[in-house]
Amino acid sequence: MKKSSRPIIPRKTIYRLSIYLRCLARLRENGIGTVSSEALAKAAGVKSTQLRKDLACFGTFGTRGLGYDVTELSTKIADELGTSRLQPVILVGVGNLGLALLSYRGFEKEGFEIIAAFDAELRRKRDKEIKQPIYGMDKLREFAQTHGVKMAILTVPAAAAQEVANLLVNSGITGILNFSPIVLSLPEEVIVNNVNLAIELENLSYFIQE
Repeated sequence: MKKSSRPIIPRKTIYRLSIYLRCLARLRENGIGTVSSEALAKAAGVKSTQLRKDLACFGTFGTRGLGYDVTELSTKIADELGTSRLQPVILVGVGNLGLALLSYRGFEKEGFEIIAAFDAELRRKRDKEIKQPIYGMDKLREFAQTHGVKMAILTVPAAAAQEVANLLVNSGITGILNFSPIVLSLPEEVIVNNVNLAIELENLSYFIQE
């Protein structure tokens, strides 16, 4: 459950905050200390009025005529998103996609660490070496609760997705990144972000038609 004192921020705003954070990271890498709302909005692909409205959800920032302090705003957004420290994540389903995600080293830079993986077939031959341990499904609940894990990546076949998602929820997971091509039926307090590559390609296909 979310703390009652925490403001309710629209989901689309949260998505844009992630984009702002990456734009600010690029500015910091280039040694830029301040940025105007117009410049940051342009880099993020939004209107400056939308940017100011989004940032107003969690405080007042910026100095008229000077803009935003890049480091200060980066820190505030990271704190709001919960990525100012490494967030532990588990992955369930160590097939080809799961292996690729486990091998990706960019998550830690963004504030997330996949600390373990779980699969129903521990003896399956896998062609990549990964640093994370792989456990059987019977170890998932105890591991998640012992390590205080609240986020999981789901990369299991569609036929198993709902059952595994139920297990994740019963293990204390409240946020799921779902790569399985089905809509999960879960309690409303559990946040699910669906990643369906086929749908994204269909969307692109529509826009490239002549």
